[in-house]
Amino acid sequence: MPSIKIRDDLGRDLVFVHPPRRIVSLVPSDTYTLFALGAGDRVVGRTTWCELPAEAASVPTVGGTKDVDVDAVLALAPDLVVANQEENTRPALERLAERTRVLVSLPRRVADGVAHVARLARALGVAESPTVKDLVRRGYELVRTLTPAGEGAPRAFVPIWMDPLMTFNADTFGADVLALAGVANAFGERLRLYPLAADLGKAAPRDAAGRDERYPRVTLDEVRGKQPDVLILPDEPHAFGDADRAALDGLAAHVIDVNGKDLFWYGAWTIEALPRLRAQLATLRSGTR
Repeated sequence: MPSIKIRDDLGRDLVFVHPPRRIVSLVPSDTYTLFALGAGDRVVGRTTWCELPAEAASVPTVGGTKDVDVDAVLALAPDLVVANQEENTRPALERLAERTRVLVSLPRRVADGVAHVARLARALGVAESPTVKDLVRRGYELVRTLTPAGEGAPRAFVPIWMDPLMTFNADTFGADVLALAGVANAFGERLRLYPLAADLGKAAPRDAAGRDERYPRVTLDEVRGKQPDVLILPDEPHAFGDADRAALDGLAAHVIDVNGKDLFWYGAWTIEALPRLRAQLATLRSGTR
């Protein structure tokens, strides 16, 4: 069998003489995708947040996504570690890359997430499986056929944290999911400014120095100024309780609770979730809600 060569989202080439048999997944959505690709029996390690599918519960854990136990990962003798640039910390990934292959992803569009599924399938040697081919085909079909939100689409404010109040701009995976679900992001053009005082309009911004500018911290007054049509509350990464909802009350005419995984879990989950999320938000697009 010829060697397998793939490239991760850091531009690094990974070469496999044989498909990996021992995989540690450091990303919940990737754990889900690996099982969807029929490779669940190869997953020998996961994070404590990798709770789906239910079959993953029997896999040993190696810490959380932000506090990966590098020694525990290496003790499992993986021939592939699947990671994400946002989910996992750079020092942990650099230590792991010194000892084993680490595939780092950073999908910013739904199409990127589908391509990541196809990339994993190639690495695993299952790309020609009829089930896998159908999964990837359905993913690309969604990207091809769904019309992104355009002029006249309902505009949403989607908070992802409360203290400080945070959201995401257009250059994110969640924003692309939202667009393909037919809803525009009220903060699509907003960059995160540094330092915090600048983001909150209390100081002049400084050079971001290469730091991530895609997740701005905003004020309630700034949200009111955007006049969003709808407030969309995902149940993760932050669970919005009664006090949060009271603080956000009146920002938009409509409030819709959604599954945070449907917005932010790239890969196989998105392929299954996007149609139901679009259906959930359909009343907004029709103006009947």
